[in-house]
Amino acid sequence: MKSEKKRAQEAIQNLDISPYAKHVLWIAAFVSAICGGLYGYDTGIISGALLLITKDFHLTAGQEEIVTSAILVGAVIGAMGIANLSERFGRRVSVMVVTAVFVIGALACSYAPNLTSLIIARVFLGCAVGGATQVVPTYISELAPASKRGNLVTLFNVAIGIGIFLANLVGFTMREKWGWRPMISVAAIPAAFVFISMFFLPKSPRWTAENEGLESAVEQLGRVRSSRKVIQREINEIHANVVNLDEDERGWKGLKLPWVRPALIAALGIAFFTQAGGLEMMIYYTPTFLSDAGFGSSSALLTSLGIALVYLIMTLLGCLFVDKIGRRRLVLIMGPGSVVSLIGLGIVFAMHPAQGSVGSWLIVAFLLLFMLFNSGGIQVVGWLLGAELFPLPMRAAATSIHAAMLWGADLLVTSTALTLVQTVSLGGTMWIYAGVNLASVLFVFFCVPETAGATLEDIETALRRGEFRPRVGQDPRIRSYDEEEEEAVGVTPSA
Repeated sequence: MKSEKKRAQEAIQNLDISPYAKHVLWIAAFVSAICGGLYGYDTGIISGALLLITKDFHLTAGQEEIVTSAILVGAVIGAMGIANLSERFGRRVSVMVVTAVFVIGALACSYAPNLTSLIIARVFLGCAVGGATQVVPTYISELAPASKRGNLVTLFNVAIGIGIFLANLVGFTMREKWGWRPMISVAAIPAAFVFISMFFLPKSPRWTAENEGLESAVEQLGRVRSSRKVIQREINEIHANVVNLDEDERGWKGLKLPWVRPALIAALGIAFFTQAGGLEMMIYYTPTFLSDAGFGSSSALLTSLGIALVYLIMTLLGCLFVDKIGRRRLVLIMGPGSVVSLIGLGIVFAMHPAQGSVGSWLIVAFLLLFMLFNSGGIQVVGWLLGAELFPLPMRAAATSIHAAMLWGADLLVTSTALTLVQTVSLGGTMWIYAGVNLASVLFVFFCVPETAGATLEDIETALRRGEFRPRVGQDPRIRSYDEEEEEAVGVTPSA
């Protein structure tokens, strides 16, 4: 190992620093994040297409739930299945596989001749959706420096918002002209673009260090870092984690270790609450339940478009500020607003306002407020935390479970939403989701520390030392290596 480290140091000295390294980093993040747009579009397009599919295939309410949730079944399968591929062949190759499945799945859905074929095709497409949510945030987080990791990883969320917005825009403006089949198949074009682009982008330097050696990791870091000093520092940190690697910490076995448990609890909890708080119901079923509440089809689809626009704007703002505000603090600030909005929405639905009355406009207002608080809070950090909480040896397996939990919770909400509405009414359903959002705020307060500013190696060190969980009355942040060095020499760390 010492000789390998020495060769790595020589490689750093001989490295040609590219003046375009920062651009390559952002391009890699942007291109891979397009997979988030594909996820947003492929899941969001059902909102506008479902009315047309129902007419073509004469679907019952139960069949509507199956068509909508089929992609989520595939997402759970894809999230779990991509782990071994990601660990064995790397994050970049896995992104390429995922985009190939996106292309095939989108085309298969658009050519489905009957209901059974459509359900099978949507399950297959869901495998790409689930795989993307596992591997893309991981790929970006392993490329990014600590100071920009939140900004870069949450580009994935922004892309989801863009995809959902475009899906609703197409559903509102083109559904009569195109029909549902072209609405679905058009997603194959950006998927093919990502597939081709990934041939020219860097590998994850951390995966490369573990599987191909430090010299190769130096080469990959040299493509996305503009300073030898920064590369040297990262290589030293990566080496310190890789050199002490225990085989029992690799893959699924590593997740059973007691010192990993706090990260597992935090990541799976945040994953569950990200999807179980009602946002997916709003995305998938807004036109359906607004139509049932007396809104016309155009008004319902226009409201759905407005919801998608709010989601996009808030995730973009979250991307810009998540590193400055912090992951934990963002949820604690925005979460209570989600609770209040859902309580208000439930009250208005319980009043059964007439179409065009003040009450009907209050429904739209509370819907938009919920989207503002939820998408600007827990939705920003839900995917990010799963990509940054786990040590390198088990990261692929852990992020697969994290993504599977996200999709499992999404599946739970989507497959029960219409049934829940029929059982406890729309108002009662909103109150149930309000309770879930309240629970998410409490969970984050007690179980999730602040990771902003800490490197992936800092987070791993905190886990190994048993310093991961926040304690009441103490600083909830995970301290960075810089802060520990400053403290060691008697300098007060900056906040």
